[in-house]
Amino acid sequence: MTKHEIEQAICDGKTFLGIELGSTRIKAVLTGPDYNLIASGERVWENRYQNGVWTYDLDDVWIGLREAYRNLFNQIESQYSQKLCRVAAIGVSGMMHGYLPLASQDRLLSPFRTWRNTDTEEACKILTELFQFPIPRRWSVAHLYQSILRQEASARPIEYLTTLSGYVHYKLTGEKVVGIGEASGMFPIDSQTGDYNADMLNAFDDLIAQKHPDYTWKLKDILPKALRAGENAGYLTQEGARLLDPLGNLRPGVPMAPPEGDAATGMVATNSVAPRTGNISAGTSLFATVVLDKPLLNIYPELDIVATPTGNPAVMVHCNNCTGEINAWMNVFRGFLESLTQDINNNNNNINIDNQAIYNAMFRAALDGKSDGGGLLLYNFQSGEPVFDLISGCPLFCRNSRADFNFPNFMRVQIYAALAPLKSGLDILAREEIKIDRLTGHGGFFKTPEAGARLMAAVAGAPVSVIDNNKAGEGGAWGMSLLAAYMIAKAENQTLENYLQNQVFAGQNVTTCQPDAHDMTGFEAFLNRYYKGLAIERAAIENLQL
Repeated sequence: MTKHEIEQAICDGKTFLGIELGSTRIKAVLTGPDYNLIASGERVWENRYQNGVWTYDLDDVWIGLREAYRNLFNQIESQYSQKLCRVAAIGVSGMMHGYLPLASQDRLLSPFRTWRNTDTEEACKILTELFQFPIPRRWSVAHLYQSILRQEASARPIEYLTTLSGYVHYKLTGEKVVGIGEASGMFPIDSQTGDYNADMLNAFDDLIAQKHPDYTWKLKDILPKALRAGENAGYLTQEGARLLDPLGNLRPGVPMAPPEGDAATGMVATNSVAPRTGNISAGTSLFATVVLDKPLLNIYPELDIVATPTGNPAVMVHCNNCTGEINAWMNVFRGFLESLTQDINNNNNNINIDNQAIYNAMFRAALDGKSDGGGLLLYNFQSGEPVFDLISGCPLFCRNSRADFNFPNFMRVQIYAALAPLKSGLDILAREEIKIDRLTGHGGFFKTPEAGARLMAAVAGAPVSVIDNNKAGEGGAWGMSLLAAYMIAKAENQTLENYLQNQVFAGQNVTTCQPDAHDMTGFEAFLNRYYKGLAIERAAIENLQL
C-alpha cells in the first residue's frame, strides 16, 4: 500500500488492531487491508517471583497496555498525520495457561499465576488418571485443583476463572469468552462439539462433590465460553476504550475477535492451522505445535493436546525456558561493549548499542562453533522445566579443563541448551509416526537470518522455514490482528485455512534450512553430555536457591 492508501485506511477505519501480552513485551500492532504492518508500539515488562509464585501485577497490565497503545498512536500520528480513532476489528492475545480467579465484583482472589508456575504435580497426576488425558502442570484446571488440594482460600469463592487474554478481553468488552485454542490450555476440548469435554467436566464435578463437598460451584459455570475463530466475541465498550486510550480518541463499538493464546496466534502467524503443518515458537518459552491428522496412540506427560483456533486437535511440546538465559548474557556483553567503547573514547558519554546487533553477533558466532559445542555444558533453566520434572530452575554453565572454551563454542551451547528440552517431545512424535509436511519458526529466536533456523533444523531433524515478511519476531500481535481480520472476512464463508493460504500468505517468500548432518551429529554429542549433567543441575537447584 502507498502512504496515501494507508492514510485513507486509517481514516476509514479499515485497519486491524492486534494486541499481545507476551512474557517480556506488551505489543500493539496495526495492520492494513493488505495484512502488512502499518505501525507498532510496545512496553517491556518482566514477571516477578513473589512468595513462591511467578506473577505480573494486574496494574502493570493496564499500565503496559496503555503505553503500548499510546506508542502505536503516536507513531501513526507522526508518520501518517492521522489520529487513530476507529478500527475494523480488535483482537487480544496473551501468554497461554495460568490461573486468574475472580470473585464477585471482579475481585482478584490470588496473584495471577503464569505458565511458569509448575508446582501442580499432585493435581496433574490425579486429573490425568481421572480423565485418561494428559493434564500439564501449567494448565488452569491443574492450578485450580492444586489450590483446592492445598485448601487455599482463593478457590472457594471463585465466580470466574480465566487467563490473561481472557481477563483483558472481559474488561474491554464485558464478555466472559476465550478462543477455543486458549480454552484448550484451561481444560480439555472436544473437537467435535467445539466446547469443553462434557464427560471430563462431569468427572471433575463428581470428584469435587465426593472429596471436597464444601465447594458449591460447577466447573463449566466458572470457565469462559469457548469460541471458534471467526465468531464475534463482543464489542469494545466505552469503559474498555478508555482503558486502552484514556485520551478518548478510540471510539467504542469495535467488534472483537475471540482472545487467543500465544500457541494459537503462532499457528496463524506461520500459516500452520491445517493438518500436518507445524510451527515452532521460540522466545522466552519454547514450544512446537503440530496439527494432527490422527489421534495419538498413548498418553505422554511430555505432550499437550490442544486445539487450533478453529478447534482441530493439535499436539504441543512445551518447554518453559528458551531465550531467557541468552537475554541475560546479551546484557553482560552489552555492558562489556559499553565499558570498552567508553574506555576507547576516553569519556563518560552513554553509548547506544543496538540490542539486535548484539543478538545477531551472538547467533552468528554460534555457527562458527564446533558442532558439539567444544565440550561445554550449559543449562538455561530460569524457572522449572516439566520436561525434566524440575519444579524450579537455576541457570548453570560448566566445563572441564579440557573443554574448548571460546565465544563461538559458548554461543553454540547457549542455543543447544535452549533447544534441548524440545528434543524429547519431538522424538515421541517421530515414534508415533506423526507426519509433518511443513515446520515454520517464529519468535525472536529466528530474527537473525539463518542461525536460529539452521540449528533448530538440526535439533528437529527436519527442515525449518521462516517466512520472509519481517514479522518473525511479531508473531503473537500480528497473528491476533489476522484473527481479527478473519472475523470480518468470514462472512464470505472462507475457512481459516483457505483464508491464510490464499489471501494472507499468497506470494510470501520463505527461507528454509535443511538439517545439516554435521550439526545433527554435534547436537547428539552435546545432548549425551547434557543428559549426563542433569545431576549437576539438580544439585545446583537444591543448593544454590536463595
